[in-house]
Amino acid sequence: MGRRFDTISFLSDLGVVDESVGLVRVIVRDLAPHAVVVDLTHQVPVYDVRAGSLALARAIGYVPSGVVLASVDAGPEFDRGFVAIEVASGEGILIGPDNGLLAPAVAMAGGAERAIALTNEDYHLASAGGPFATRDVLAPVAAHLCNGVDLSEFGDEVDTSLLLPGVVPLPRDANGGGVHADVLWVNHVGNCQLNVGADDLGAWGGQEGTRLLVAAGEITRVAERVAHAGRLGTGSVGLVLDPFGMLTLVLDRRSAAEELQLAAGDQVLLTPLADGDRGSGATSPVTLRPHR
Repeated sequence: MGRRFDTISFLSDLGVVDESVGLVRVIVRDLAPHAVVVDLTHQVPVYDVRAGSLALARAIGYVPSGVVLASVDAGPEFDRGFVAIEVASGEGILIGPDNGLLAPAVAMAGGAERAIALTNEDYHLASAGGPFATRDVLAPVAAHLCNGVDLSEFGDEVDTSLLLPGVVPLPRDANGGGVHADVLWVNHVGNCQLNVGADDLGAWGGQEGTRLLVAAGEITRVAERVAHAGRLGTGSVGLVLDPFGMLTLVLDRRSAAEELQLAAGDQVLLTPLADGDRGSGATSPVTLRPHR
């Protein structure tokens, strides 16, 4: 017997319109009635592994010990298989498709210590038609893990180095100074999280109070490093260190995504202001197009 768990943290792209999420919870309730299912989100854009992996990575430091069930782009055409990955000396087990979805969260949890391919059909549910892996594979496996079934019972061990890596981009140095950054996430108020931390910008943009240029396609604005958006003037663009430790483009009570015409996956260029240039805070481009 393995370690028993009492919590399953559940993230997916299943949405909440039909019964899919409810069926997963019903199966867990039937097989492991002591286990509590915590819904992280089921509104990951359909098939968007990148967005799902980022959401899971943002959440992983806060989920309790137990099982993490993640399912994004795991339809019947998926052919890399499903895996269970043990992390943190057995404190957690992440299960989901081997498509890069789990990789950033696994890395943030200290790395994969053991990985198992979920091929033992004794722990799957029979399907009346085409496979629905989240319901028929991941849900029962999560429940059996909570009941103390050892990880090795679910299939053969796989080399952790062969798991598909994540798809989260890294910042890149720009010719002549500055950093090319990617928009990782746009939240519900329009703040644009970038894939850079304060250390990536150094003295020219990493400290509060400094100002720098932000170029998004044909839009160029001066942004100020501030503690929070409330310290910005009307229409001013700011860069704040968000609760996840990433620099985020913000406006006060307005959408930075709309102002800068940005969406997740778009690129921005962050550069120092020229010596002596305090910046006017805005330019007035003729055309507004995001750089993709």
